[in-house]
Amino acid sequence: MSVSKKDLLATVYYPETDGEPMAETDAHRQLMVDLIESLKPFFAGEADVYVSGNLLLYYEPGNNQKSVAPDVFVVRGVGKHKRRTYKLWEEGCAPSVVIEVSSKETKKKDLGEKKDLYAQLGVREYFIFDPEYKLKPPFRAFRLRGDQYVELAITGARVRSDELGLELVNTGQTLRLFNPQTGQFLLTPEEEAEARLEAAIRAGQAEERAGQAEERAGQAEERAGQAEERAGLLAAKLRELGVDPDRI
Repeated sequence: MSVSKKDLLATVYYPETDGEPMAETDAHRQLMVDLIESLKPFFAGEADVYVSGNLLLYYEPGNNQKSVAPDVFVVRGVGKHKRRTYKLWEEGCAPSVVIEVSSKETKKKDLGEKKDLYAQLGVREYFIFDPEYKLKPPFRAFRLRGDQYVELAITGARVRSDELGLELVNTGQTLRLFNPQTGQFLLTPEEEAEARLEAAIRAGQAEERAGQAEERAGQAEERAGQAEERAGLLAAKLRELGVDPDRI
């Protein structure tokens, strides 16, 4: 009995980990998380944009040795649902953008093997950044032309990503994503949490001020009622004495 190619592929096990650590240092891991979690809300309104990172991407059907795990990647044309691995032949779309958080130890691979592979897969933009600033330069950018990458000039420590619609900025301390439409950096998870806390505090303060204003208004209304009551009593007393209060 013959076995179909589909059935054969289904028998291949594609591991969800390559046994390698997520990142070399805290700085590398933090930058990966910050970039991924900044991009997710930015693309939240686009149903066919998938943001991920440190996820095994298999690119040769039936061969579980052919994989790469981009630190950060964005794919256009696929759904947002969670994945255990990314199988290129099933998804039908290669990442549009890959960002590798690099180091002196991974530089050769990032600029050699991985760069060549991403070009072959059709990754249109490729960025490399070293958060420890040991590489010279620490930030490099490439855009696919034909089947080869062309290095982009980084002017004023920033470069535009046509695929993301954002600018990648080397702040001198880390890599940030800048939205030219709003004129602001995308918030990191820590900044987002701080912004939510500040907003909650401001909302609480506004609610407290509104409550105090309402209380003062109630007190003023009560005093007005008491004054009106006293005026009524005085008028009644004057009438008892035969005095017309309207003529006073």
